[in-house]
Amino acid sequence: MRDKKKKFSEKSTIEEIMKSKNGIKILMKYSVPCIGCPLASFEISKLKIGEVAKIYGIDVKNLLKELNKN
Repeated sequence: MRDKKKKFSEKSTIEEIMKSKNGIKILMKYSVPCIGCPLASFEISKLKIGEVAKIYGIDVKNLLKELNKN
């Protein structure tokens, strides 16, 4: 479990986010495709949310804001 004081940033990995409370739910809400991608599962610990958001046109600021509420 992550430290309560630690906040997610654009450098946070998809794996870190998925391990957090409501992480998967929020990623799904923003249609982050990596969750269901069989190829991404091999690199999930290296994929940074900022890079993924840029590639797929996801509003990373709002996504991070919502993740950091939890």
